[in-house]
This record gives sequence, structure tokens and C-alpha cells, in this order.
Amino acid sequence: MKIRRAVNADIPKLLDLLSQVLEIHAAIRPDIFRSGTTKYTKDELTGIIANDNTPVYVAADDDDTLMGYAFCVIKSPAFTSTMHPKSQLYIDDLCVDEKYRDRHIGRSLFEHVLAEGKRLGCYEVTLSVWAGNDAAELFYEKMGMKTKSRIMEYIL
Repeated sequence: MKIRRAVNADIPKLLDLLSQVLEIHAAIRPDIFRSGTTKYTKDELTGIIANDNTPVYVAADDDDTLMGYAFCVIKSPAFTSTMHPKSQLYIDDLCVDEKYRDRHIGRSLFEHVLAEGKRLGCYEVTLSVWAGNDAAELFYEKMGMKTKSRIMEYIL
């Protein structure tokens, strides 16, 4: 397995994997997520892949078949006099194709993102997990992540 930056030729498989993630979220929160959609369009993915501030890392086998991805965003905190200005590498989305799960691909992608965050001079790697996505939450805790803050809601 190799981990590399995504290229435009990866877009069809990225759309397939984005659909898998969307269906997990739609099952958890059908009031928010629309089943049968994807987070990005082909044109949006072309722009994301070309942008160095939104690196997409993919895990591919020896035949270059995509098995998973990690969409990331380099973020700089909003200026405030109460906080230290520290950049972060935000994992916007991480997915392993359901056909390839339980092969440590997610761990390899996550560790690659950590290494890239260090290489880029980021202070931290962050992400969000939807309440109810217990498998993802457990995975990230196994990777050593801790809760930094929580977003709470009250549905009207």
C-alpha cells in the first residue's frame, strides 16, 4: 500500500467513497444529511485536489486501486488576543472503502496525516465526529485523539 496525494484520475473513486460516508451520516442524522448525495461535485473535487491548502491523501494498493482517503484543510485560527496563533491540519473527512476495512488502512492514513501536519509546521491535527458515529469515535480515540471541545444543539 502507498499513500499519496490525490490526482484528478482519482475523482470517480473519491465520489464513490464520499457516497459511502454520506450514507453513514444520513443513517445517523437523516434530518441533516440527504441520502443519495455526496459532499462534493466533480468540479469541486478538481479544485480541492489542485489546492495545496486542501490536501487529499489517498491509500492505494499495488495496482493503484484506491482503498481510502483523508481530506484535509490547513487552517489558521481567527485572530484573537486571548489565544496563541497556531495552525492546524484539519481532517475534513477520512474514509476506508467498506471492502477494505479492518486492514489498518485508516491507521496508515491517520498516521500519514500526522506526519504531514508536522512537516507543514502545524501545531495540531483536529477533526469533528458526528454524535452517533461510534465506530469513528472509537477509532480516533484509539489513535490517541482527545476531545478538545464539543458543539451542542437544541433542535427547535
